[in-house]
Amino acid sequence: MKSSYTPLNFGLGETIDMLRDHVNAFATEHIAPIAADIDRDNQFPNHLWSKFGEMGLLGVTVDEEFGGAGMGYLAHVVAMEEISRASASVALSYGAHSNLCVNQIFRNGSPAQREKYLPKLIDGSHIGALAMSEPNSGSDVVSMQLRAEDKGDHYLMNGNKMWITNGPDADTLVVYAKTDPNGGSRGITAFIIEREFEGFSHAQKLDKLGMRGSNTCELVFQDCVVPKENVLGELNRGVEVLMSGLDYERVVLAAGPLGIMQACMDEVVPYVHDRKQFGKSIGEFQLVQGKLADMYSRMNAAKAYVYAVAAACDRGECTRKDAAGVILYSAELATQMSLDAIQLLGGNGYINEYATGRLLRDAKLYEIGAGTSEIRRMLIGRELFEESR
Repeated sequence: MKSSYTPLNFGLGETIDMLRDHVNAFATEHIAPIAADIDRDNQFPNHLWSKFGEMGLLGVTVDEEFGGAGMGYLAHVVAMEEISRASASVALSYGAHSNLCVNQIFRNGSPAQREKYLPKLIDGSHIGALAMSEPNSGSDVVSMQLRAEDKGDHYLMNGNKMWITNGPDADTLVVYAKTDPNGGSRGITAFIIEREFEGFSHAQKLDKLGMRGSNTCELVFQDCVVPKENVLGELNRGVEVLMSGLDYERVVLAAGPLGIMQACMDEVVPYVHDRKQFGKSIGEFQLVQGKLADMYSRMNAAKAYVYAVAAACDRGECTRKDAAGVILYSAELATQMSLDAIQLLGGNGYINEYATGRLLRDAKLYEIGAGTSEIRRMLIGRELFEESR
């Protein structure tokens, strides 16, 4: 997947540029050729996990002592972007594993938990997931109903989680449950759940509009026995674990729309040369050139914002409003760019032999997951108001 035009050099440094080239070459050979099949069959190619592990991509932000790459969030963003360029659904599962699960355990786990869980997650022999949303609790985190009852030497967990990326395949999951029903935001705890725990199962895989192949399902807990040592972070402080990780999650996942936007350009730019109307390439018409100009400039503006906030994360300077801002901006722009790509391809953009329809279906997810666009706007506005008091 090489651009047919000269891309902007954002000056991210030699290490990041080498990582981008490395991931791009892998995705071009191993992911892009099967992207349409993944979408059609709605099945993740699980052989990719070990390959991601061999490349060091599953622990980009994790210290080397646990098998990670010890790089940072900017590196993670670039890897996520290049995988998304080949297949947004593969990248979504990759992000759920490497950021939502692996990074949360690395940031909040005890030494024993890190030693037990991280190596297998990072080498790809185990698949990771995070479970927060429920059938009746999405944006309203505190209203979750999954209950973890203290039974002395263990917790007994009952309830359901919904729309869980990697849920059907996950070996290790970060799960949030109520440990104090009357505690509000101070009554939720994070746990590490293993696939083999008694009383834990998953329901039927969901048939989604987009991000097909990023396997998603409902999780079921029926008297699930969870050892006390599997509390992640502190008891009744799960919301703090969730919210601190959510900022990094939003920044890393914002790279998904960047990859989709680049994929739109990959489809459109060659097409406007090849497609002839009125005796010449449609790219010679000014209206087409104007739409290309808008797509290119908006995409690069989004990239600059995401890269800047990811670099701020690496410096320990990321703010909640900008973590929400990058995914708000890039997600909505990716949806619009997908529509623009369809429009430029005309009738061909509306048939499934071309990738543009898949790009649109995949892009829409990023306006919903990791906090809806509406929640992001509320958060940004509130933060700006409170900071300026």
